[in-house]
Amino acid sequence: MSDTHHDVYDTGLDTDQTFGRESDDLGEKCGVFGVYGHADAAAITALGLHALQHRGQEAAGICSFDGQRFFSERRMGLVGDHFSRGDVIERLPGNAAIGHVRYSTAGGTILRNVQPLFAELHGGGFALAHNGNLTNGMTLRRDLIRSGALYQSTSDTEAMLHLVARSSRNRFIDRFIDGLSRVEGAYSFVALTNKKMVGARDPYGFRPLVLGMLDGCYILASETCALDIIGARFVRDIEAGEIVVITDEGIESIKPFPQQPTRPCIFEYIYFARPDSMVHGHSVYEARKAFGAELARQEPVDADVVIPVPDSGVPAAIGYAQASGIPYELGIIRNHYVGRTFIQPTQAARDTGVRMKHSANRSVVTGKRIVLIDDSIVRGTTSMKIVKMMREAGAREVHFRIASPPIKFPDYYGIDMPDQQKLFAANHSIEEMRRFIGCDSLAFISVDGMYRALGHPEGRNPARPLFADHCFTGDYPTQIRDLVGEGPKQLSMLAEGG
Repeated sequence: MSDTHHDVYDTGLDTDQTFGRESDDLGEKCGVFGVYGHADAAAITALGLHALQHRGQEAAGICSFDGQRFFSERRMGLVGDHFSRGDVIERLPGNAAIGHVRYSTAGGTILRNVQPLFAELHGGGFALAHNGNLTNGMTLRRDLIRSGALYQSTSDTEAMLHLVARSSRNRFIDRFIDGLSRVEGAYSFVALTNKKMVGARDPYGFRPLVLGMLDGCYILASETCALDIIGARFVRDIEAGEIVVITDEGIESIKPFPQQPTRPCIFEYIYFARPDSMVHGHSVYEARKAFGAELARQEPVDADVVIPVPDSGVPAAIGYAQASGIPYELGIIRNHYVGRTFIQPTQAARDTGVRMKHSANRSVVTGKRIVLIDDSIVRGTTSMKIVKMMREAGAREVHFRIASPPIKFPDYYGIDMPDQQKLFAANHSIEEMRRFIGCDSLAFISVDGMYRALGHPEGRNPARPLFADHCFTGDYPTQIRDLVGEGPKQLSMLAEGG
């Protein structure tokens, strides 16, 4: 199948007139972006997606509307490889556009799953981009197909297209709310019709979504870093359970569902969000530094140098060094030109793969007692190779400190994570993990310490946890309706969150 897709859609009137890879890394979620009322909507959307590239590197897409027709460009690969070209942007005319960068949470990436998804509904076109994972997506898919729905993708996002299309309500926004009332799990949606742009967050607020303004026009984005790159002003977070409707007349806020205790995903602070973003009023960079400082207080070690595992371990390592008084050094240099899809056909090549991405800085490491700081451990294989690299570079002692608690439970809300049987910490004691990795000591920040670092000195309150921290605690905020087998183990491979 080609890695390029271009669509032009005619449209009628808006009815308002009447799980897992074999990587040792956590997979990014996805990123969404939208702009309404700007002459350069597609170009601005491409810039916004470029800033959100860290949230998904497998595919990207933009859908625009020029007042008469919808236009869609979807590509496999990076934003800059396709949407920096003038001819592509020229094929996306109009003053409204939404976009998406994708990292699928399960199954293979194929062009028909690339978002924004588009459908012709009674009364007009409907484009939709989704960040999250619908935990009843397979249940809905089965029921909808049995009732005659023709699915065009394996994405859980497509359920919303069918639900909106089948709603008996008259106005589009009421049909959209009907659809939301049927879905469960994590979502931040950005939708575009020929009359409006719509943003929506799930009632628990798992996924971030922010509102900005540029030249008097409204912007929706997964993170504030996407506002910064286009020079937009941050207005506010879209609230959990809120729907915002943006039209030529302005913006309307709707809260159609009963209020829930919010549980935003704590991995936004640990790993996913870009360090220069603000998430729910907190600087991601400062949060990660605070994780490192708390880790230093909880798990001190007598050492000569603090070394981050780049890039996600850098802010926590700075915090650890500042709190401990141990010098911070770049003892590992990352090669940023190794693609995610590099094929390693033999075992020998796979074994050297970590050296393609990371190299030891021998002048910093040789003869030193080092503290390695990383954001998380999933399978443990990469950590083992990095420790081995440090020892081969002459490190006298290697102490590993992790700026998140042990990951013992899988995620069903959009993180690409192995099944529980493959999670390192779920199946081994810390001492067993230490021996496997080959370090002199291994320690993790505690769950309470993580909460303290985020400004909650009392730690985690089990009666009312403030974050979605189920990967560490097993406390899932919602029912996981699509589970197969016994217990929280895995979802069907057809579940592909955005």
